[in-house]
Amino acid sequence: MPSNQSPLGALPARFRRTRMLIVGCGDVGLRVARALPRRVRVLALTSSADRVPELRARGIVPLPGNLDEPASLRRLAGLAGHVVHLAPPAAEAQEEWWRDRRTQALLRALRLRGAPLTLVYASTSGVYGDCGGARVDESRPVAPRTPRAQRRVDAERQVRVFARGAGTRASVLRIPGIYAPDRPGGTPRERLLKGTPVLAAQDDVFTNHIHADDLARAVLAAVWRGRPQRVYNASDDSELKMGDYFDLAADLYGLARPPRVARSTAQEQLPLMLLSFMGESRRLANRRLKEELRLVLRHPTVASGLRA
Repeated sequence: MPSNQSPLGALPARFRRTRMLIVGCGDVGLRVARALPRRVRVLALTSSADRVPELRARGIVPLPGNLDEPASLRRLAGLAGHVVHLAPPAAEAQEEWWRDRRTQALLRALRLRGAPLTLVYASTSGVYGDCGGARVDESRPVAPRTPRAQRRVDAERQVRVFARGAGTRASVLRIPGIYAPDRPGGTPRERLLKGTPVLAAQDDVFTNHIHADDLARAVLAAVWRGRPQRVYNASDDSELKMGDYFDLAADLYGLARPPRVARSTAQEQLPLMLLSFMGESRRLANRRLKEELRLVLRHPTVASGLRA
């Protein structure tokens, strides 16, 4: 392809409107689209016909397709110079339980014609596993402890391999718990109303957070300013243990603080999914986010974000 042409077709890049494809355009994807300047045309992959009117109403071009049906993704090839991949791996176990087949299918489609200039992949901080409460930067080796975290590690590897081969500038964001008062299920209020216990102070774990609006801004900072094949911890400045986080939220909402239970008895009172989060403790360092992506957090702490 001549150097003065874009991956979007035959016209020189200077004559074409910038296009961004969002894969997994849920709450965070919609925030990303909302934060973009009008000169950027936004396209979104959707497997649900019910979402088409909503996407169109927000000025987003819906593209029918399903990450679990690779043949439906061929239309994505060469459509956009920038791709934001926010879709999670499949939750169910497969023969190769550790492989993220959704990312594999997407990258194969993007490879067909004119690879994107940039690609941002939304991973999870769960790839680090349990760090015993240590402060963790992006140089720490991954040590996933759950199948879903292992599939994220595989997706990260696929993205880096694809980017190196295609000449794409890829960024991986490792994301902790996402919250926002206007996000569905985005605050601890419901759990507090249920009276779900948290761990006793001596057994508690550090947890990490990012406001959904700051995450959307981090995604766009990575699109425009991310270094090639670079990993970023997309976390705020909070250093809270999980129980302290729920105590803080309870005080802000004027609700009762949750009961505390010892880890030895937690298995009898808490669901397995919640227990898995309570088995990992780490404090994410976000220096790269601030210095390399030059992101100034609007909600640097969960206290600020929950009050907003």
